[in-house]
Amino acid sequence: MNLRHLLIGLPVVALLAGGGWWYHDYASAHPATSDAYLGRHVVHIAAQVNGPIESVRVHNNQTVKAGDLLLTIDPAPFQLAVKQAEAQLQQAKESLAAADARVVAAQAQSSSAQANAEEAERHAQRIADLVAKGSASKDMGDSTEQAKLDAQGALNSARAELVAAKAARGALGDDNAAVKAAQAALDQARLDLEHTQIRAPADGVVGDFDLRPGSYVDTGSALFALVERQDVWVDANFKETDLPRIRPGQPATISVDLLPGKDFKGEVEGLSPASGAAFSLLPAENATGNWVKVTQRFAVRVRVLDPVPALRVGASAEVRVDTTAD
Repeated sequence: MNLRHLLIGLPVVALLAGGGWWYHDYASAHPATSDAYLGRHVVHIAAQVNGPIESVRVHNNQTVKAGDLLLTIDPAPFQLAVKQAEAQLQQAKESLAAADARVVAAQAQSSSAQANAEEAERHAQRIADLVAKGSASKDMGDSTEQAKLDAQGALNSARAELVAAKAARGALGDDNAAVKAAQAALDQARLDLEHTQIRAPADGVVGDFDLRPGSYVDTGSALFALVERQDVWVDANFKETDLPRIRPGQPATISVDLLPGKDFKGEVEGLSPASGAAFSLLPAENATGNWVKVTQRFAVRVRVLDPVPALRVGASAEVRVDTTAD
């Protein structure tokens, strides 16, 4: 009886031992964790201008496409700002034209003064020659010399006025500082008007949305969230003893509680440089006499290669990485 039991028990023990060894080897090569959660990019939509909401085009949990109009802020004050900026730009251009006309007039005055000074110089020289020969009186010579000096003074004054007119005018065309400032103000006014229409930055699903026409929004305040549809991943928290075998590029199998019985293919994208405890607002204080060593966990991001819309942010998942596929 004992021999028969022994003959039966030995294979069973051997089978159990072999199975245990195989499982240990498999588990070591395929680390797994159920401390994992689905993630997607979440865009927090904020207003870039303030004002009351004029119209709402979406509702909570609605699927939208990139560029879809989500809501409109009252554009009236921004339309007025655009008109005012357009008027200021036109005024700046007209002021530039007037300043340029003054420059042209100053150039003409300077050219005339230059010609008068040159003529006065020649006339003074002729009279000086006649005075030297005794053919003209000294008083006439003094008079023409004074006229020459007056013409030179008028020329200097005309040149100074030309310099001042050019400085007041500044650069020509679109390079003029006043025109550039007015154009920038108009561009900003047009941009503010464009921002009264809040559009979807990407394909996704609207969430945490509770806005109605008439609600007032402030610049920079978060209004609602948009969960993007494009990329899906799992942040899986593995034990630190598993990390040496896990590397980016390794394949993974993902199961999600939301969709029981269905597995998804994944690929390791990267490993966190620090544990979850290190990133917490209140890191653990271990400098005490009753310290107990606790195995730390590190986040491993695994990209889902075959995502479906039903994969929702924050859903629980289980991840198993195949570390043999290097």
